[in-house]
Amino acid sequence: MKTLYLFTLAIFAGLSTLKAQDIKGLFDKTSKKDSTKKSLFDQVTKGISKGSTGKGLSNDDIISGLKEALRVGTDSSTKKLSKADGFFGDIAIKILMPEEAKQVEQTLRNVGMGKLVDKTVLSMNRAAEDAANGVGNIFWNSIKNMTVTDGLQILQGGDFAATTYLQQTTTAELTEKFRPVIEASLVKTDATKYWKDVFSKYNMFSGKPVNTDLTAYVTEKALSGLFYNIRLQEQLIRKDPAAQVTGILKQVFGK
Repeated sequence: MKTLYLFTLAIFAGLSTLKAQDIKGLFDKTSKKDSTKKSLFDQVTKGISKGSTGKGLSNDDIISGLKEALRVGTDSSTKKLSKADGFFGDIAIKILMPEEAKQVEQTLRNVGMGKLVDKTVLSMNRAAEDAANGVGNIFWNSIKNMTVTDGLQILQGGDFAATTYLQQTTTAELTEKFRPVIEASLVKTDATKYWKDVFSKYNMFSGKPVNTDLTAYVTEKALSGLFYNIRLQEQLIRKDPAAQVTGILKQVFGK
């Protein structure tokens, strides 16, 4: 018993002679074993604290930066796509005849009605370009409602996390509000007329009439093309300093 008591005293005596920095050094060595490669989230949030100063970014800074990235991305995309050939001239998002109408298209071309098909395709794209001009407010309402939790999850996500957030929070409303705009645009650009002409003539040669919802199809394709472009813009903002066009974007994504 006496031996155990003396041994214990010896241990405490030894510990008492350790300097504070030695203990810190031991702790640091242990911590390094658990360290992992820092993500954008780690870099941006390392200075987060109430009233953080210097190079550290507060929660408000981060959310402001993400909102600005989405604002810039959506604004740039809608402006680009609302111009003539915004859809029609971009092979990645150009709206073509739907898969179920491919046979219709080929049949019509075979009987000398290729120009009618071409007019239909052009009109669908013109309708999408026209409609892309009126969605800024829908995006902005979603951007303004972004929470701190949303923002931190986006920072932990991949190159397209902000666009995914936007797609999840706006698609239902965009579809509801975009459809009548597309429908009006289709009428204005005569796409509905051409579509009716195409399938009226095709149905004369086929015993199996085709009845595709043109408005729903173009709406879906238009939104898909819009989000495709927003993804490209987000990736640029995250990785290309030249695309970080405002001070807050440089702060949040500059690292």
